Amino acid sequence: MQTVYFNKQFIPLSEAKVSIRTNALHYGSGVFEGIRAYWNATEQQLFVFKLPEHYERMVSNCKVLKLKLDHDVKELCAITVDLLRRNQPREDTYIRPIAYISSEGLGPKLVGYETGFAIYTIPLGDYIDTSAGIKVGFSSWRRISDNTIPARCKVTGGYVNSALARTEAIEQGYDEALFLTQNGFVSEGSAENLFLMRNGTLITPDRAQDILEGITRDVLLTLCQEELGLTVIERQVGRTELYVADEVFLCGTGAQVAPVIEVDRRPVGSGKMGPITARIQQLYFEVVKGNHPKYRHWCTPVY
Repeated sequence: MQTVYFNKQFIPLSEAKVSIRTNALHYGSGVFEGIRAYWNATEQQLFVFKLPEHYERMVSNCKVLKLKLDHDVKELCAITVDLLRRNQPREDTYIRPIAYISSEGLGPKLVGYETGFAIYTIPLGDYIDTSAGIKVGFSSWRRISDNTIPARCKVTGGYVNSALARTEAIEQGYDEALFLTQNGFVSEGSAENLFLMRNGTLITPDRAQDILEGITRDVLLTLCQEELGLTVIERQVGRTELYVADEVFLCGTGAQVAPVIEVDRRPVGSGKMGPITARIQQLYFEVVKGNHPKYRHWCTPVY
């Protein structure tokens, strides 16, 4: 039976219920995280990748919505490892913590309400294709801006923006959507950060482009510079730069490193995964599975 952590207790999933009057259900007043644990078959070990960093971001995001967590980062990490041990997965696993306004009060506000907290886990392989490559298109929906709903935070209500864009993309025959900012510069995917390669330089939209402050993005910035010796620039990116890029890929906890082979029905480079993307992807998978000694400290063992 699947166990979850719900309001300071480990209970069966079937018993974790919220009322239809829960404030967060009506107003999107919650903050969540997405964390991956990777099964290393050789070591028979489950490694949670960047566990403290995810909870540090969550605690920071909760401040934006004035949510009050009763646990600090160290406690949240310990609870997560305990939950995984109780469920005993032997496969790649996704961990979803969520903090939300649990009160049943009516009205969109962030004060005077109580905060609920829960964690559940599910098996998860590829969220999007990491091998053959994906086809993406720019959405007619613009990215929410920092002065509307801050995209740098994983706010539940903000993901309606992502749902609209990704649905439009799927209905138009794409695998994923790309956003432009209100000012017309490239932002990110519906749930992924973006990188492109041009003339030997790796480029990614900077943090002022209404992007999620991605943990995978930060990991790749480090790995690409320290291990692959690449020049990496964070700056504004124009839409048509992706049309003439040598390589493009999306990244995130869910997406991992996903090569983009087509943008707005225009092939990227050769129309296949590029050689630099392939190197980055290979290195990333070595690191997250605990197989790279230098970055082993990024992986929290469960068993």
